Amino acid sequence: MAEKIQTWLDIPSNNASCAIIAEVAQNHDGSLGMAHAHIDAAANAGADAIKFQTHIAEEESTTAEPWRTKFSYQDETRMDYWRRMEFTPPQWQELKHHADEVGLHFLSSPFSNKAVELLENLGVGAWKIASGEITNTPLLDCALATNKPIILSTGLSVTDEITEAVKYVQKTNTPLALLQCTSQYPCSPERLGVNVINQFRSDYHCAVGLSDHSGTIYSGLAAAAQNIQVLEVHMTLSREMFGPDVVASITTQELKSLVEGIRYIETVANHPVDKSSPDSEATPLRQIFMKSLYTTVKIKAGEIITADKVTTKKPGTGIPANRINEVLRRKSKTNIEINSMIHLEDLE
Repeated sequence: MAEKIQTWLDIPSNNASCAIIAEVAQNHDGSLGMAHAHIDAAANAGADAIKFQTHIAEEESTTAEPWRTKFSYQDETRMDYWRRMEFTPPQWQELKHHADEVGLHFLSSPFSNKAVELLENLGVGAWKIASGEITNTPLLDCALATNKPIILSTGLSVTDEITEAVKYVQKTNTPLALLQCTSQYPCSPERLGVNVINQFRSDYHCAVGLSDHSGTIYSGLAAAAQNIQVLEVHMTLSREMFGPDVVASITTQELKSLVEGIRYIETVANHPVDKSSPDSEATPLRQIFMKSLYTTVKIKAGEIITADKVTTKKPGTGIPANRINEVLRRKSKTNIEINSMIHLEDLE
């Protein structure tokens, strides 16, 4: 798996395929069975990878952590919520095994060094570092020590912080993918910032992509048109599910449409068309749809051809309409019947 992900994160040519990561985040709501259901749904939709978040409450949070959105009726504090989102190491191993079975790369964002250790023991192939961890150098050091590629999200950071983090990763010669991200849930189109993608590519010379929280397929398609190498998009089994991430997620059916759309865009981008001459498939259509020069009256031998005696009609197998000046003011060698195609060999 690491080898495959390595190919995503090397500096690729502009026609490289985009790795589509289906982000579950907290949409499993602490249910192991629901997490497994998301794996099957992502595989059926055609995603390349499934991504979770590995939270170990005691290692990353305190009771003073505020709620981003107070949505839970059962969790008194944010830390209580993270406890409910935890899976045991054997459960994580079960999820990874399931992803392997259905052909998905298994990823999970660590939010503590203990989480890095847990995921490293599972054999994850790369590290997705969440926006809030971009300045967490102890966590970065822990991930970098494994010599695995880094996927770095930038939703909470300004340019100086991004530059510092990129330099920190690149000085170790670790493959890097840098994702434009806006930490708004859901993200409005005005704040999506796909313009930043090419800026990242130019400034940092690494693989680039988008971490999308818009809850639509349009953002991913817009980013794919920028020749991105990685797209992370939140997915949910239904918009009626419970949890803070559902509103920023697309459904599994929408994920399938998004995958199809991105592959379509890639096919278009990888097959430029030369308009300097008609292609072989266009030739018969030219003959069907284009027009030739025809007579509007009977023209006698020796008669001068004038504009009122000529019109244009299908098919386009005769003298093209744009060559009419080669016909006008010339004499006919022979009689040409009304509504007949004009041929150059009939003219003096």
